[in-house]
Amino acid sequence: MEIKTIMVLGAGQMGSGIAQVCAQAGYSVILRDISDAFIERGMKVIDKNLQRNVEKGRMTAEEKDAVIGRIKTTLTLDDGAAADMVIEAIIEDAKLKNETFAALDRICPAHTILASNTSSLPITQIAAATGRPNKVIGMHFMNPVPVMKLVEVIRGIATDDETYRVVEDLAKKLDKVPVEVNDFPGFVSNRILLPMINEAVYCLMEGVGTVEGIDTVMRLGMNHPMGPLALADLIGLDTCLAIMEVLYEGFRDSKYRPCPLLRKYVTAGWLGRKSGRGFYTYS
Repeated sequence: MEIKTIMVLGAGQMGSGIAQVCAQAGYSVILRDISDAFIERGMKVIDKNLQRNVEKGRMTAEEKDAVIGRIKTTLTLDDGAAADMVIEAIIEDAKLKNETFAALDRICPAHTILASNTSSLPITQIAAATGRPNKVIGMHFMNPVPVMKLVEVIRGIATDDETYRVVEDLAKKLDKVPVEVNDFPGFVSNRILLPMINEAVYCLMEGVGTVEGIDTVMRLGMNHPMGPLALADLIGLDTCLAIMEVLYEGFRDSKYRPCPLLRKYVTAGWLGRKSGRGFYTYS
């Protein structure tokens, strides 16, 4: 099966990045979101990223225009009828994802592969909302998508070998490194990363260290490029909480209990960079 047209659902931080790398790799892209404002914001991010590449000599202005030209925007799922593959990058809400995949199953041609960029929700559960569970798969990109090389490729219980092969090949064409991962809560990346972030929040709540102190220990002592609290702000504290909830619910193990301070920040609307306030304050 040949992939020519890819629909990306969600023009946010992850979706816009996925749309960009797909268009850069030569694919026709349909970028869909629920409002013109979200799409406009996502396209501005793509333009800014590409312009930076032009200024650094990584591409010409003509190449940038060609990439932008390969991205069509839309507000309707119905345009999925033209897609060979859909990559969903909407919010981490199981009910919404199931409803979206059920709709895509009705709209998209029988050959279309349906992929989710979910960072923690079970692919098997998402696939069960469709009549093509063999063609549903996880394709978990890392943030920021244009920079990070890894893609976790997650098989649901019914995902067939052909679907996996096509998605693995696509990831390589996007200049990514695909790693096959089984369908367990949090997969590999977030099952390890999010409990570390959650423990850093516990350290803050219990007065073990300050925000800056905790991040400095992990940067200078463990050689992490970014401290866990700064990383949480980048990911979004609501997303961090949602992933911890999935881990806690999925394993029923107290070691995955979300820190009460994390929950308090989310309740206050302190979501990190996207809201201007998280563990740090952003202008």
